[in-house]
Amino acid sequence: MELFDSHCHLEDERFSGEVEDVLGRMDAAGVTRCILASSDMPTGEKIIALVDAHPQIYGMVGFHPHEASQFREEDLARMAQWLKHPKIVGVGEIGLDYYYDHSPRDVQRTVLERQMDFALAENVPVAFHIRDAHGDMLELLSHRKNRLPEGVLHCFSGSVECARQYLDLGFYLSFAGPVTFKNAAKLLEVAKYCPLDRLLVETDSPYLAPVPLRGQRNEPTYVRHVAQKVAELKGMEPEELARKAYENTCRLYRISMESAGAAL
Repeated sequence: MELFDSHCHLEDERFSGEVEDVLGRMDAAGVTRCILASSDMPTGEKIIALVDAHPQIYGMVGFHPHEASQFREEDLARMAQWLKHPKIVGVGEIGLDYYYDHSPRDVQRTVLERQMDFALAENVPVAFHIRDAHGDMLELLSHRKNRLPEGVLHCFSGSVECARQYLDLGFYLSFAGPVTFKNAAKLLEVAKYCPLDRLLVETDSPYLAPVPLRGQRNEPTYVRHVAQKVAELKGMEPEELARKAYENTCRLYRISMESAGAAL
């Protein structure tokens, strides 16, 4: 079973000095590729270095809603340069986070829209981080119907009705460790509902380790637990689910199956 972790954070300090070991475990587990999501400019610099050093790693650049207050218009020129790298494949993670409100909500919305405009101009997809903000996000998207980049709702946490609206707008949904949690009844229904051609899997590591590893530091190797759970919910073989999610990830981020090394 070959897997693609579509969203993780190997640049995080919790992996400091251990990236080679993590990649070795990935290879042994059949996780042949991963995409690192950025949160600000310093994170982007770390991601560029990792992308250059390791063939398995792809990356994105962008400002997480927590860091929206740090965004400056001149940062876009640097991000545009980074996007010329063949393995920097999108803008993310960007979005709205009303759970923590580390940046004022109006600033979050302004920076989100600016980065969506930037992604459209650069013709690259986006990865959205939305927490406790689906109402505002869907309203924002509805006002931009003809100005939407391609993208994915990473670590999706909304209802089936929210999922339907995002899917109707052409977005993908990505499932992470929470789909394996005991209290995830709503998310289980979303995973069953999500069309197979619009589904990605991820770890969001080092966060949200799946059952049976909940509470530990997460890593890309554990994406297999997510794939197995989603396959179970859909009544299909894990290998087939993994294959479709791999194809979807490559399609969204415009990574050729050959360059991804996927023997599917």
